[in-house]
Amino acid sequence: MQTSRRSFLKIGVAGAFTLAAGGALYRLAHPPGSPNRFALEGPAQTVLNAVIPVMLGPVLPAEPAARAGALTAASQRVRDAVLGLPLATQKEVQDLFGLLALGPARRLLAGVAGGWEQADARQVTAFLQSWRTHSLQTLQVAYHALHDLIIGAWYADPSTWDSIGYPGPLKELLA
Repeated sequence: MQTSRRSFLKIGVAGAFTLAAGGALYRLAHPPGSPNRFALEGPAQTVLNAVIPVMLGPVLPAEPAARAGALTAASQRVRDAVLGLPLATQKEVQDLFGLLALGPARRLLAGVAGGWEQADARQVTAFLQSWRTHSLQTLQVAYHALHDLIIGAWYADPSTWDSIGYPGPLKELLA
């Protein structure tokens, strides 16, 4: 099917207005917890809880209690990593999680029909893959932000280095 330039522009403008309206509705319904700092709570935490196990996959422990502890620790490390970013970047990350938590945006952009609580690994994997390879660079950047935050926060903790065979920094460099 051949799309005309005019149709393409109309769809793009309509999509931009839809995203802007969705973001405005989310901001009205969920005012930020604190005006200057990133707050990982409620819907944002639910998004992260769905994405972390898919991103980390086999490096997570298989035993349920250890897995739950690792997921909680990973979530906390992501939160701490975001808090170490400049305030403007923290706001952008907050907006990304807010967008993913918003029902219409979650359905349209992530392809997750139910809430993130009901999303299975297959749906989350499809969402991440679609954003990773999407033709819109904005979605690719959002994917890489999620990826870098989660993977970076996970491997920044020395307790996770054994899973990849990293012995740690050279002792000579620490002196």
